[in-house]
Amino acid sequence: MVRKRTFISFDYDNDKDLKNLLVGQARNSDSPFEITDMSIKETIASNWKENARRRIKGCDVVVVICGKYTDNATGVSAELKIAQEESVEYFLLYGRSGEDCVKPKAARAGDKMYKWTWDNLKKLINGAR
Repeated sequence: MVRKRTFISFDYDNDKDLKNLLVGQARNSDSPFEITDMSIKETIASNWKENARRRIKGCDVVVVICGKYTDNATGVSAELKIAQEESVEYFLLYGRSGEDCVKPKAARAGDKMYKWTWDNLKKLINGAR
């Protein structure tokens, strides 16, 4: 099985725990994806957008984890915009069941937020969206 190279975009300040859960799922023996890189904390370097663009372009899919404050996470919106500009497939994942989760500001009106289950994630990674 060829595993999809995956970039995770997430709200660094509020949803790091969710990123860690997704990284853990990538380690499952039946995982259809591998994590090649993670979202970059905005203040790391002045050229973080160029670094993010290079990493996103090298991936097959971008998973955008949506939490309660994702609409305020400028880095997530910037990464999503890069994925859109580079025509890299992406999908929005509803990060916290039982809580209100919001899309990043760069999400398109038709972008659906998908429920995060293992079976659903495997289908989404393989293009069922």
